[in-house]
Amino acid sequence: MSASGGTKAIVAALGANLAIAAAKFVAFAFSGSSSMLAEGVHSLADSGNQGLLLLGGKKAKRAATAEHPFGYGRERYIYGFLVSIVLFTIGGVFALYEGYEKIHAPHPLEDWYWPIGVLVFAVIAEGFSFRTAIKESNELRGKQTWTQFVRRAKAPELPVVLLEDFGALVGLVLALGGVGLTVATGDGIWDGIGTMCIGALLVLIALVLAAETKSLLLGEAAGPEQVAKIREAVVDGDVVTGVIHMRTLHLGPEELLVAAKIAVRHDGTATQVARAIDAAEARIRAAVPIARVIYLEPDIYNEATAAAGADPSKTPGGN
Repeated sequence: MSASGGTKAIVAALGANLAIAAAKFVAFAFSGSSSMLAEGVHSLADSGNQGLLLLGGKKAKRAATAEHPFGYGRERYIYGFLVSIVLFTIGGVFALYEGYEKIHAPHPLEDWYWPIGVLVFAVIAEGFSFRTAIKESNELRGKQTWTQFVRRAKAPELPVVLLEDFGALVGLVLALGGVGLTVATGDGIWDGIGTMCIGALLVLIALVLAAETKSLLLGEAAGPEQVAKIREAVVDGDVVTGVIHMRTLHLGPEELLVAAKIAVRHDGTATQVARAIDAAEARIRAAVPIARVIYLEPDIYNEATAAAGADPSKTPGGN
């Protein structure tokens, strides 16, 4: 996995979640808090998710084969989608069930200082993990808002870790609220309500992750800035006079396929056209380094033919 894959953020989150999960289960054993149990399962699920992301990054590095000629870059999208499923089922649904059970059969907490202490420790550890994810994301985010970064990022790891850490911090605040109200009122129903809120939050985050990774799995085009750079790089003003139409597709976070029909001068020889295409490919790779698979088809642009076509993009020489 490249640096842009957020390996440092994933490892930081994995270490924090393993320590936090152990502490939460100990607190549950001493206090009987359902919020602690839900949060423990949440942290355990998050640890498994980070393991899945690391595994996906490793598998994506495999070389292309005859059966998979474009490589395995999209493995990272598949494992990102699996993370959303794990978060939804193990984290969210379990917390909703546990909260429902606690509301219907509430009981006061025992040794309440255990969950309070563990939650404070967890906030500090998750805050460190979240800070690391933010720092790595800022190197790639540029001028995008956080919402735009999560929706447009082609590498799934950093958005996943960001949302997981954000959800974990909000969940810890909800757990603190539930435990605190239970201690203050002596009514265990508040612990159950806090657990239900944690479950609803996890389900919401899982649905957002599923929607974003589904879009990546279906295949997303290059961003507008990259498309503009590619179009500009193709034309040399001599043999290649324009781009008739072009399609781009992410084969992985750092691998882009470019297929274009380009307009060439009608009086150019085959040798001139072949050399112009080779030069255009070199310019594209220089302008957009992740454009690694490039197919350029030369054609002679004809305005009359393009105008007559019902679908110009499918018409030879169309625009």
